[in-house]
Amino acid sequence: MDEVAAWFKWLHQVSGIKLTIFYDNYDRSRFLEGFGTTLKLSAYCLVLSLALGALTAWACGSRRRLLRSAANGFVQFFRNTPPLVQLYFCYFALGPLLPKVGGEPLLGSLGWAIVSLTLLEAAFAAEIFRAGIEAVPKAMIEAAQSLGYSRTQIFRVIVFPLALRVTMPAMTNNLVNLVKTTTLAYAIAVPELLYMSAQIWSEQVNVPEMMVVLLITYVCIVGAINQFMQWLEGRLRVPGFGQ
Repeated sequence: MDEVAAWFKWLHQVSGIKLTIFYDNYDRSRFLEGFGTTLKLSAYCLVLSLALGALTAWACGSRRRLLRSAANGFVQFFRNTPPLVQLYFCYFALGPLLPKVGGEPLLGSLGWAIVSLTLLEAAFAAEIFRAGIEAVPKAMIEAAQSLGYSRTQIFRVIVFPLALRVTMPAMTNNLVNLVKTTTLAYAIAVPELLYMSAQIWSEQVNVPEMMVVLLITYVCIVGAINQFMQWLEGRLRVPGFGQ
């Protein structure tokens, strides 16, 4: 580690390329904190948006008109309004309405970023799931009905698992978009990767270098996600279905 730091110091002296995150402990800790926050924000939003998206997709096909209308309204609202406006609305309009605990807001900037981005991605996930549900052959549903399965059981045991396999490519794209959208949290001072990088380049005046590092970091994150999702898609593939 000391050799790496020494090399980057030497690089700065001879070329002017200033990558302080490799030899300055304070800058490195800030960058790693932002990296960890981005991963944590992405993970929370991924799990919550998939669960909420699946529930919304189920509600969109409900026989109850009120529930179906509410689900469709939710999808249309969050798909057709700017994500940054949604984030600002949650943080600046809804935030002050919540009670405070010990003089502190119930939800901080990270909490509101999770809420806002989860609702946004859940709306897209719901449409992806809905398309997958419609791709499930009706013969399978009719066969389950003939065996005495309830509507909820059919959705949980048959329809949803098959729809999940069909939607894997689109869901991968949605997950990648989620990771990229986390940069919007910068606007409400969430200490994610872009926010912490901006602090570093503001103090060290090394904008080009940090921009390159930031771009490479996001390429690596997205590349890892794509590789994992391709592996998962192969593991979940059902021969002859969804091909």
